[in-house]
Amino acid sequence: MDTVQGTNVVVTGAGGGIGAALARRFAAEGARVVVNDIDPGRTKAVADEIGGIPVAGDASAIVEEARDALGGTVDVYCANAGLASPGDAFADEKVWAAAWDVNVMAHVRAVRTLLPGWLERGSGRFVSTVSAAGLLTMVGAAPYSVSKHGAYAFAEWLSLTYRHRGLKVHAICPQGVRTDMLTAAGSAGDLVLAPTAIEPEDVADALFAGIEADRFLILPHREVAGYYRARASDPERWLNSMSHIQQTWEGTGQ
Repeated sequence: MDTVQGTNVVVTGAGGGIGAALARRFAAEGARVVVNDIDPGRTKAVADEIGGIPVAGDASAIVEEARDALGGTVDVYCANAGLASPGDAFADEKVWAAAWDVNVMAHVRAVRTLLPGWLERGSGRFVSTVSAAGLLTMVGAAPYSVSKHGAYAFAEWLSLTYRHRGLKVHAICPQGVRTDMLTAAGSAGDLVLAPTAIEPEDVADALFAGIEADRFLILPHREVAGYYRARASDPERWLNSMSHIQQTWEGTGQ
């Protein structure tokens, strides 16, 4: 794809799953890719595989190092690192804080670093791996659902605020994807996500189709658009439907 060929790309959470699939796809399309993951071994393995640059560490703390590794310029930043935090309103404060920090504030911190250069050049691309939970919700995972709503809201705000100044923003909102995160979702994931789960490479394909079409909202699961419309047009009916799913989950013993 000419749009990304020769560009400098950073992908966080790229040691496996969706992040690794994005890193592989960008590299295959001719981009120079920084591979980031909190696990140094996984970071190096994916970077070696694609001829990328490994930068291990917390996604919030490596933006400047990644930019330096790319010669001072980042054209595309994929805020993919995420934390799947189960629990309800009584989840520990540390769980809530970690979900907000990884799923929202890491995106904010990256933008603080990169946005001045993007606006000065009049171009840049920010890709946020949100999840359908950011448009809808997820049973059994209040910290995850709430923080993913925040991630979507931030991406939306970025797009409407800076699109006329050359910033391209994409929010990827898949449902179940066959990754470690789906496994970690436990019985709720088995009930809600697993039946229609797709491969990480399918998510990368959806992103690149969205880049080609210049779309903000990327829906690897097409049915999510219908759920999103239903939620907006008839909230009571949608909430009743989700309540039935919640009750089914409770009946499985969670």
